[in-house]
Amino acid sequence: MTSSHANPKRVLVTGANGYTGSHLVSALVREGLEVRGLVRRPESLAPEVRSLIEVVVGDIRDKRAVEQAVEGCDTIYHVAALYRDASARRQDYWDVNVGGTEHVLAACAAHGVKRLVHCSTVGVHGDVTRIPTDETAPFKPSDAYQHSKLAAEERVWDWYRTTQIPTVVVRPVGIYGPGDLRFMKLFRSVQSRRFVMLGSGKTLFHLVYIDDLIQGYLLCGTRPEAVGEAFVISSDRYVTLNDLVASIASTLGVARPRWHVPVWPFYVAGAVCETVCVPLKIQPPIYRRRVGFFTHNRAFTSAKAQRVLGYAPRVSLDEGLRQAARWYITHGYLRSSNGRHERVRA
Repeated sequence: MTSSHANPKRVLVTGANGYTGSHLVSALVREGLEVRGLVRRPESLAPEVRSLIEVVVGDIRDKRAVEQAVEGCDTIYHVAALYRDASARRQDYWDVNVGGTEHVLAACAAHGVKRLVHCSTVGVHGDVTRIPTDETAPFKPSDAYQHSKLAAEERVWDWYRTTQIPTVVVRPVGIYGPGDLRFMKLFRSVQSRRFVMLGSGKTLFHLVYIDDLIQGYLLCGTRPEAVGEAFVISSDRYVTLNDLVASIASTLGVARPRWHVPVWPFYVAGAVCETVCVPLKIQPPIYRRRVGFFTHNRAFTSAKAQRVLGYAPRVSLDEGLRQAARWYITHGYLRSSNGRHERVRA
């Protein structure tokens, strides 16, 4: 992708050590930009990423650290968030995702940044009923994470209306690709033949390959048409959970899982586990949001991003799953076709 920046500019990526943040950092560097990253733990940055950027060590909840990170930057990509930690309390999500965003907004206003790109999620739309749906769908968050992300996005739009600083909101669908360890668990359970489908498996699910998501981010950070808009960034098709699991099984060369069990006992068990574990800051073995994976439809269209920004998803689901599986096998997270773990560490 050709950069639309005439001269190198300094950009900030909050959460630069995360999966999306690290890929975004690498892409911005390739675009010829000076990149700064705000991270809590610099040791978590991959060496190849750390060598490319200026690192500011600090927590998004620390107003002074955020100020230091924002100062002197033209464009801010606010990616940092507390994401899907089942041991986290509701207040933890609020402190990071809402309070942290408020610190970013205050610093952006104080230092006169030229553009803010804020990462939200399609989760703010909850279990969708119009298939496929888009950015105009009603907001229906269903868990603490989604509620906090919606509250943060509302803060962003209020701030934009007040300051008129160019602002864009990105709502990604499920993110996957080489290096992602969240969906790796699904691959592993399918390969080990331990995967069990809760419910019918006809629930719809939507993914976006990491490279396509980064393309969307760069467009949101540079295109003038993006300002004042929210964009769903997704692949070109959604699938049922049955089809997704079947595709993963085919990619790994194993039999398609056949077991289906009722949902409600697991939902009840999840509620009980959360009640016991969350106050103790222990990761529950099962929780309601995990059950929601099997019951909440997520089927979207990125037609607006394609029409307004020229976004064009390039990686098909089958190819993306192959690339992810290859990475998992190479790095020892999955068995290869000969049954061995082939761990390769950088």
